Amino acid sequence: MSRIISFKGRLDSGDIENIPLHTQNGSIGYKITKFQIIGVSENQTSEGTCKIFKTQPTTATSSIDFSDNRLIGVATFGDSSATPGNASAIVLFDNEIFNQDIYLTWLDGFANKINYYIELEQMDLALDETTVATLKDIRNND
Repeated sequence: MSRIISFKGRLDSGDIENIPLHTQNGSIGYKITKFQIIGVSENQTSEGTCKIFKTQPTTATSSIDFSDNRLIGVATFGDSSATPGNASAIVLFDNEIFNQDIYLTWLDGFANKINYYIELEQMDLALDETTVATLKDIRNND
């Protein structure tokens, strides 16, 4: 059985935020279904990158590397013209199932804050799925 859970919050430029999802036995899995960012005010001028990782990064960066197996979502906000609603692009790796905490980063060239909203599909994992997800998480920590 699956259900949708959501998280929302605000990040300062340079922040790394933990969203705790881990369980004792890893039998609950998650998949991102929605990821949105929006500035904190209508006329905010921002140019930044918000990313979701499966392991904690050491710093927030603006570079995007799709070959990074820890990266599961990216949102860019390039609103230098201050035109609300037309300024963001979202990329999700929606087939990625994970069973551990995730981490959000935000880095903005103007040092502004950003609001985020994430929806996750929560599902029960069979023993073999739990093992695969846990092994991926262990491998991502190296």
